[in-house]
Amino acid sequence: MSAIKLYGYFRSSTTYRVRIALQVKAVSFETVPVNLVKAEQRGADYLALNPQGRVPTLFHGDTILTQSMAIIEYLDDIYPENKLVFGDAAQKAYIRRLSQLIACDSHPMTNLNVLQYLTGTLGANDAQKDQWYADFATAAMVAFEAALAWEGRSGLYCCGDTVSMADLCLIPQMYNLRRFNIALDAFPLCRAIEENCMKLTAFQMAAPEMQPDAPSDLVPIHGPHAPFLRNAA
Repeated sequence: MSAIKLYGYFRSSTTYRVRIALQVKAVSFETVPVNLVKAEQRGADYLALNPQGRVPTLFHGDTILTQSMAIIEYLDDIYPENKLVFGDAAQKAYIRRLSQLIACDSHPMTNLNVLQYLTGTLGANDAQKDQWYADFATAAMVAFEAALAWEGRSGLYCCGDTVSMADLCLIPQMYNLRRFNIALDAFPLCRAIEENCMKLTAFQMAAPEMQPDAPSDLVPIHGPHAPFLRNAA
């Protein structure tokens, strides 16, 4: 039995980030699915593990962790090989800055709880919900693409030719943009990084399509059968 258990949902962006971290660090873990569509995160059993009722939750021995960014930095400390936040103080700040553009600026406005609140409590229709998502997700991507260009630190990945925490945040965001058919023409640097990341086994294995709770008929967006990989071949 693995020392690490990861509670999450196959298509959760935050869970996706943590899966990538574990795969990049070659750390074995057990997946425990939590079905967000069926509201299992609000059930008594799950709330006993994570009173916030969000995913992911990570168990490492007697340690219980929530919040994806805290989990990633914890893993970076516990498993120091293949560091995800690295370099001098300025470079570490750059990695965290890019990560937070998505984790702190975009995701809180576009996650499932917010979208359900829009359509449920506020009575927004699907078109209004989709416009909300597109506006906030695109704004973050404009800032992300601009930061990559302005800083000049990117290479194969967000920070040179080494995978960093910024890539772990970017890739799930790109998955969501593709899922919701949001145009990506304005983000050439992000698209190139996405393609480079998705060529790596660690990213492929962490993709939603490869998870045990993913539907068998899920249309591939990421993973080894990502359409953009075939198109680039």
